[in-house]
Amino acid sequence: MLFEPYRNEPFADYSDPATLAAFKEALESVRGQLGRDYPLTIGGASVTTGEYLESYDPSRKDRLVGRASKAGPREIELAMDAAWLAYGTWSRWSMADRARLLVKLAAIMRRRRDELAAWLVFEASKNYLEAIADVAEAIDFCEYYARIALPLAEPLPTYDYPGEENTTVFQPMGVGLVIPPWNFLLAILVGTAVGPVVVGNTVIIKPSPATPIIGAKFMELVAEAGFPAGVINLLTGDDAVLGDALVDHPRTRFINFTGSVATGVRIFERAAKVQPGQSWLKRTFLEMGGKDALVVDETADLELAAQAAVTSAFGFQGQKCSALSRLIVIDEVHDEVVERVRVLTEKLSIGPADENHDVAAVINERQYQKILGYIEAGKSEARLVAGGTAAEGNGWYIAPTVFADVPVGASIACDEIFGPVLSVLRARDFDHALEIVNGSVYALTGGVISKDRERLARARADFQAGNLYLNRKITGALVGVQPFGGFKMSGSNTKAGGPDYLKNFMEMKSITERF
Repeated sequence: MLFEPYRNEPFADYSDPATLAAFKEALESVRGQLGRDYPLTIGGASVTTGEYLESYDPSRKDRLVGRASKAGPREIELAMDAAWLAYGTWSRWSMADRARLLVKLAAIMRRRRDELAAWLVFEASKNYLEAIADVAEAIDFCEYYARIALPLAEPLPTYDYPGEENTTVFQPMGVGLVIPPWNFLLAILVGTAVGPVVVGNTVIIKPSPATPIIGAKFMELVAEAGFPAGVINLLTGDDAVLGDALVDHPRTRFINFTGSVATGVRIFERAAKVQPGQSWLKRTFLEMGGKDALVVDETADLELAAQAAVTSAFGFQGQKCSALSRLIVIDEVHDEVVERVRVLTEKLSIGPADENHDVAAVINERQYQKILGYIEAGKSEARLVAGGTAAEGNGWYIAPTVFADVPVGASIACDEIFGPVLSVLRARDFDHALEIVNGSVYALTGGVISKDRERLARARADFQAGNLYLNRKITGALVGVQPFGGFKMSGSNTKAGGPDYLKNFMEMKSITERF
């Protein structure tokens, strides 16, 4: 075996004084680096344009994290040239040699993981555990994809035919566009880039304008690991300038996207159009969010249910595509579950991420206003149980909010809010609960808390979700353990961190020679 067996990267234990002290030291080190300027990376070269995208700390909205250079049409063409030039040689590297670079990249991230986590605290307002979990997932993607890539270098098994040699192999596709989101700003950026790259493609990364600095830090790691110039390129800038232009570009071979439904559908539509000079059908891999549900029945451990609900709903301010948004409770235990959830929610501390509060700021003013708008709508649609207001502080703080008596058709029960807002819906029985669950256009994550084996079996078959969790929280999928991705309007079910993920970025070729 080329590498030691795969295992998930452990999180840090901040109850240990030495671990906590080391992380606080990393925070201070990164704090001293805030406000710097960062270039694009094109063909291994640092490129500045004189125009900048500013990134501010959501927890302290006047604190500049850094400025990232803005790319334009010229830089798009330069990046395409660099990526296609690199593809000519990178695609011919052995799978093992490409995999070794991923393992090297993982080792560098592991050595620098406190530093990287500190950047996530400042740029995305992640508390300590959320930040280190993000970095650990990024490491996992590198280690896992390095290992599952190796068998893809071998010919696929086919039947023999007299007098002929028949071989079927996988080959890479070309240059792909990687569009990661701002919420898992390192993990998803890394996973959606190195997956296509390890099997021989080259990529252009366009990070979210909300979190561009972590993209620049990632490119420092890429250079340190020794990736050849042009294999991974970084274009930061405005969505309006870069988004459609990169998706539409006739030299874009595939798009690997994580983000909103509206943007994902736009990419899907635009990528389907064959542009002048384009000689292939573009592939799109789309992870587009959810309206995730947890069902609690009358047999459930209600304390477990309440803990799972609060953790799933309010971890990282509810800004996860897997976050709990709909808590569906059987009538018999509804009131008790609501009360337990209220008590736990009101115990959560709110404040700056660098002070490690349970709930920090949402990502920016746009999301802040959107979430507060849904909360105001919820006040007329349902009964407010907890929160319901902005929270004090020099940042985009919103109190964790719980609504009960939420009608199935209410906006807060149907729309992806992407913030700390939980809707509790009452179900007559388990059949009714599943009906509510499956009435959504989304099918990403979900769960059931129950001691009834028949109902758990029913959920396995009938609960529409790409990731279903029984008797636990519905967030926190681990690479290689719970392949992640949904269906319906949650996306194309690409299943990141799963055994078949890398095949999405390859084409199959059959070769026959008759003797």
